[in-house]
Amino acid sequence: MQEEMQTVIWFTDEQQALAVAGITDRLKESSPQAVRQLKEEGLEVVMLTGDNEATAAQIARQAGITHYRAEVLPGDKAAFVKELQTAGRRVAMIGDGINDSAALAQADLGIAMGKGSDIAMDAAGMTLISSDLTKVPEAIRLSWLTVRTIRQNLFWAFIYNLIAIPVAAGILYPVNGFLLNPMIAGAAMALSSVSVVTNSLRLKNARTR
Repeated sequence: MQEEMQTVIWFTDEQQALAVAGITDRLKESSPQAVRQLKEEGLEVVMLTGDNEATAAQIARQAGITHYRAEVLPGDKAAFVKELQTAGRRVAMIGDGINDSAALAQADLGIAMGKGSDIAMDAAGMTLISSDLTKVPEAIRLSWLTVRTIRQNLFWAFIYNLIAIPVAAGILYPVNGFLLNPMIAGAAMALSSVSVVTNSLRLKNARTR
């Protein structure tokens, strides 16, 4: 069974084996695409699994994953994440089971799949409604776009306040006698808020694929 890439489950009493079953994971069709997209974003993908070496090697090959670890216990997953963090890496952990919860909590970003266990979703910082792995690179790209938009908003708000507040305070009055009309100042403040909201709404139509 192991030679056929199956995970072997034994049923025993205190003296002898009563039955044995072989379980084979079925790779989702979208998984190789998700791995490829993550690599295209410059991310290194590592698979951690409790399956035996032969099964892990087969799944990794089908998914296009170069680095993997087999027969990993739940505590070992969290330890591996911490090892990467100690080496200066920022780690995102994707999981859906109880065995993944410790690693999800340890990672800089824990991503739980929507059809996973409640414990995994509680431990993760992000939960995807779908269990489609292609949603992971989409979520990461959307996060990058969101951070970029926040920086843009802060930049323009800083520029606006840097210019508008001194003018409203009368810095130009000694020079040319100019005083800003309070109604114009209020309209300008409202306009700045509208520009921030409008810039943020562009995320609605942002391309994440």
